[in-house]
Parts: sequence; structure tokens; C-alpha cells
Amino acid sequence: MGKVDQFLETKMMPIASKIGSNKVLTSIRDGIALAMPLIIIGALLLTINNLAIDPWLNWLEKTGISEYLNIGINGTFGLMGLITSFGVAYSLANQHKVDGVSAGLLSLASFILVTPTISTAGKEPQTGIPVALMGSQGLFVAIVVGIFTALIFQWFINRNIQIKMPDTVPPAVSRSFSAIIPGFVIVALWIIVYVVLKEFNIGNIHEVLTKVLGGPLGLMGGTLFGTIILVGLNSALWFVGIHGQNIINSVMLPTWLKNLGENTAAYQKDHSADLPHIVTQPFMENFVYIGGGGATLGLVIVIAILALKKGSSKQTKVISPLTLTPGLFNINEPAMFGLPIVLNIRLIAPFIIAPMLNAVISYYAMATGLVHLTMNLPAWTTPPIISGFLSTNHISGSILQIVLIIIDMALYYPFYKAMDKYNAQLEHEAESNENAKVAE
Repeated sequence: MGKVDQFLETKMMPIASKIGSNKVLTSIRDGIALAMPLIIIGALLLTINNLAIDPWLNWLEKTGISEYLNIGINGTFGLMGLITSFGVAYSLANQHKVDGVSAGLLSLASFILVTPTISTAGKEPQTGIPVALMGSQGLFVAIVVGIFTALIFQWFINRNIQIKMPDTVPPAVSRSFSAIIPGFVIVALWIIVYVVLKEFNIGNIHEVLTKVLGGPLGLMGGTLFGTIILVGLNSALWFVGIHGQNIINSVMLPTWLKNLGENTAAYQKDHSADLPHIVTQPFMENFVYIGGGGATLGLVIVIAILALKKGSSKQTKVISPLTLTPGLFNINEPAMFGLPIVLNIRLIAPFIIAPMLNAVISYYAMATGLVHLTMNLPAWTTPPIISGFLSTNHISGSILQIVLIIIDMALYYPFYKAMDKYNAQLEHEAESNENAKVAE
């Protein structure tokens, strides 16, 4: 046990820490997180507008409220790509100690610049950007544009290639002038990219990146086999103390959100249509990682049950209320570091197997039509059973979550029971030794 712990601490943790602190991955995570409130608000509006109750849907359609709710959906859920382009550049620039706002605005302008437009005919022709490309379908472009824009911007600023204003000039004005030279280069670069792709009939940057990045990531994040690999990697990172979702989501979230966006669009067009994707962000959050990484809701319920039994360890009795309540809201850091699960060989098997099993069961339950596919993204702190219904817009999602929690409990129970028995024995021995010293 000691050699294993030493190996994990000296060899694995430094590697995992280095990955977790990577500036580009951090910027992707922060950029998408910036858009998350809009995504959740849009998902809530989508749920209201598509609640599977015929009288409710008919009333929304008859009163015209449905049309206005769709406007709200497009103005929130439909802007995740646009906001992410700003957020990625903002975060990456700040990490390089330069003005994040200027970098974010340049990224926002660049994202709009490279996005193809649509035109309408008539007496007064108009040009606009497709809403779909500003939403989930534009995430790949938003991330790439944000990263390159921020890197170019910080290169100029950190080498003092900028217009310097006197100290008496207000800081906001000074920053604006500092951004002119790198901003001109950045905008010119993305214009060149747009022109080259168009003139050589390659397509637009959205189509190119969807093929280059979307294909491989789709195979990894859109299939059961790829999902199992990602789940195992997530558990491995958590086990050595690194927030696995932060790293995995930095890479896979664009794919999962894109899949969710396509499911949502298909459902809006036809409520009876088959949705195209099983693996989405709510699939991972609400069915694979129930209670957080490692599907630990089953574990904290087991701890709560054993805490009521006579003869359980003091640690179990103390840790139970501290882990159960947060666990119901998918917050499992108290269990990760308080129990702990991190670097705890006794719990590594169920910690890896439980979310993998959840992924397999959920995938086949949805693939066979027993459970509706996901098309909403509830807030990640939404308790299970409620989140199952909201994410699928059907009671079958809640039933599946109940089944998964029971299975996870059965998986965690023998492992934690053995650990609790071991802890109780250690506590008894420590108490006996203390009493012996007092007697002497």
C-alpha cells in the first residue's frame, strides 16, 4: 500500500497537476463556463416551451407565447458559441497578464468575421449570421479563434509592440490604444483565413473545423466505447486529487454541447422525431456522474445507512451528514477529500466501475428507446430524479436515475463496509491503547 501511494504521489500527481494547470485547457473551461448561465436559462425556457403535456403545448401555441419563448431560447442557448469566443480569449489573456477584455472583444469580432453570412432578397436586402453558428455549432470555431487571438494579442503586448499613451491618460483609453496594433494584425489574419477558404472553395471555417476536430472528438465523445475511456480517465485523475471533469470537459464539452444543441433543434422542429445523439453533456452529468465524479451519490447514501447502524466507525458517523447533503446536489468534494476517496486504494474499484456501468446501462436504455434521449441541460446542482426528468422531458429519465443509484449503492456497499469495519477496528485499538496508558 505504501509503495502504491508513494508512486501515485511522486509520479502521477505531478503529471496530472501539470495537465490540470495548462493555460489553454483552463481557458477553454473558463470560456464555456462564462456561457453556462445562458445555456441553463435557455434550457429552462426550452423545458417550459416543450413540456410534454398536450393541453399546455396547445395553449402556448394558441396564445403565441411559444414564439416568444423561442426568441428567448435563441437569445440565450443560441449564443453559447459567441460568448465562448470572448470567454476563452479573456481567460487566456489574463493568464498571460495582459488585458483580457481587449483580447475578448477582438476574439468576438474575429468570430463574427469568419462566420459565413446569409442574405435575404427583396426590396431591402439584409445580411445576417445564422443563429445556429452562434450557438453550439459554432463552439469549435469559438474556441480556436479565442485561443489564437489571445496568444497573438499577448505576444504583441508582452513584447511592448503597442501604442503607449502618457500616464495622464485614463487607463481605459490607454488600453484601447494598446490594442490597436495587435488588433489590426489579428483582424487581418482572420480576414486572410476567410478569403483563402472561400477562394479555394474549401468551405468556411466552421465546416473545416467540424471535419478536422469534430470527427475525432465525435468518435471519442459520441460513442459508448469512447465514453467508457473518458469516464475511466476522469476517475483516474480524480483519484490522484485532480478535478477530472475540469480536464476532460475542457476537451469534450464542445462536442457534448454540440450534440445537445442538435438534439434540442430536432426536438423543437418535431417532438416525435428521433433525436440524433445519445451522448451529450446532460447524459454525462445526470446519468453517468450521479452525485459527481465516480458516481458517488450511491456511496454517500451507503455511508448514511451504515452510520445508523450500531458498531459503525466514528468516522462514518461524522462524515455522513457532511457528504450526503452536498452529494444530493452533485457536490462530492467533501467525500473526495474528507473521506477521503483521493488516493484511497480501498475504494478505487467501485469509483472507476460505477460511472462506467452507469454509462453502459444509460446508453443501451436510450439506444433501445426505453428512456428518452436528453435535450435539456438542467443546472448541474439539480438533484437526481428531478434532473432526469428535466434533461429528457420524460419520467423515464427519473426512473433510470433511480435504477442507477440503486446499482451504484450495491456496488459501493461491500467496499465501504469493509473500509468501515477496518476503521472501527483501528478506533477500537486506539481507544484500548489510550485506556491502557491512563490505567498505568
